[in-house]
Amino acid sequence: MELRTLGYDHPDAELLTAAVQQEYVLRYGGIDTTVMHPSHFVPPHGLFVVAYLDGAPVACGGWRAKDGDGPGLRDGDAELKRMFVVPEARGRGLARAVLRDLESSAAAAGRRRVVLETGTEQPEAVALYASEGYRPITKFGVYRESPQSICLGKELGPA
Repeated sequence: MELRTLGYDHPDAELLTAAVQQEYVLRYGGIDTTVMHPSHFVPPHGLFVVAYLDGAPVACGGWRAKDGDGPGLRDGDAELKRMFVVPEARGRGLARAVLRDLESSAAAAGRRRVVLETGTEQPEAVALYASEGYRPITKFGVYRESPQSICLGKELGPA
């Protein structure tokens, strides 16, 4: 696997983020309406990575700075967004590798905690995050009132 830091608007990133939106449609009946913009993922205030196997883009994820931008959020937070692995590449540890890379880059950028929102219809994601030390936090974001929403966080050590 090769990890590349790319813009959120790079064609490979767009391909994978469109695929994750279709995954949300299958699991929840609609796309994620959270406002996302390529500028959210520009260092040092964010980052987006794409993982490649044999030259093909197969996984992605990013983080963006969230400094007390709403209920449950604190200064120094990095919000994880668009974690995804294409179905044919699942079960190979790619999501875990992307997650750890994102945590490392967030810590290096001075972020103190990673936060994320996932959902009840993504048990694989919930299990991954739990196995990596993520714990429930106060719900935040556009889905904070949804019973399907699960918000998790993990404190980061020094870079």
